[in-house]
Amino acid sequence: MIIISKFLPYGKQTIDNEDIEEVMKTLSSDFITQGPKIEEFEKNLAKYCGAKYAVAFNSGTSALHGAYFALGLGKGDEIITSPNTFVATPNAGLYLEANVQFSDVEKETGNLDISKIKTNDNTKLITPVHYSGNPVDLAELSEIDNVKIIEDGAHALGAEYNGKKIGSLTYSEMAMFSFHPVKHITTGEGGIIVTNDEEYYERLQLFRSHGITKNNLINEPHGDWYYEMQHLGYNYRITDIQCALGLSQLKKLDSFVKSRRKIAKTYDEIFEDNPYFDMILEKENCKSSYHLYPILLKDKFIKNKKEIFEKLRSKGLGVQVHYIPVYKQPYYQKLGFKNDLCPVCEEFYAKEISIPMYPTLTDEDIEFVKETLYKVIGEF
Repeated sequence: MIIISKFLPYGKQTIDNEDIEEVMKTLSSDFITQGPKIEEFEKNLAKYCGAKYAVAFNSGTSALHGAYFALGLGKGDEIITSPNTFVATPNAGLYLEANVQFSDVEKETGNLDISKIKTNDNTKLITPVHYSGNPVDLAELSEIDNVKIIEDGAHALGAEYNGKKIGSLTYSEMAMFSFHPVKHITTGEGGIIVTNDEEYYERLQLFRSHGITKNNLINEPHGDWYYEMQHLGYNYRITDIQCALGLSQLKKLDSFVKSRRKIAKTYDEIFEDNPYFDMILEKENCKSSYHLYPILLKDKFIKNKKEIFEKLRSKGLGVQVHYIPVYKQPYYQKLGFKNDLCPVCEEFYAKEISIPMYPTLTDEDIEFVKETLYKVIGEF
């Protein structure tokens, strides 16, 4: 049995005593769900992004489902998104019986290649994914006529495009952020939608709570207890316990992003001109929040990726791969999607390995990352 003395995951949460104390306060309060911490968290997050409204959900997946519903996505509508993402991005469209299509990515960023997007009369929505925290060119994307944009910002809380925070919604209807433990801030599990549209805001609130409301009633109320289910909604509610953690984490978000960017700069410098792999491009008008730090193996090492990956993990480097192109999943193959649909994404997947990226990485950790990468890849 091999004992690993040190193991660095590709990402993890950063929790301190202040976070724990805030959660304990809420646990001791009158409300642990459907209480005031949820609205407080929503308002603070919306303010941070520069948006009017925010609606929190129990996951980023349910948040996307709610956003697609609020937009009115349904049967016969087409949604276009990136195959270089987690399955939740397109799945939320399938939940509403929409037709999902994938468009290829840029080899330099892993983001949607906007020049390759092909729409038709049924295309209602494009969901760009800010891969690794590096923003898509939203201005160029917004020039496509007659489609709406919902940003998948699961990787991009704290990122900036053209000097504004992702979530400021200059070019889109809504944006989603995730609060899974490996993301920039965490609520354990959780997600949120920001929007500037009051109608979307109200539909999002309905959708996360069974489609039930006590406002804007269709029928005459029977009494103060009266409520109406006006849509087929879901129980996608987040708790006050989670939002107490989120509020505490949000206070530290800028420092977390600053640390990630500092680590990324160090990586950029120490890996410059290395013979083993390339790094992705941060464009001049973008400020990545570095949820991930992907490396792209040089061509001669691609055939040994499986062995490289396994050996890196055996040496204590908790690498991961982001992502398997979604259309390669068995469920999507059953829907008729074929391999090689997006050749640039296929090549990106063949090369990509995500190395450790989180705020508490030390200089010693970074040196360990470098030494382990060079030693392992250098053997092939």
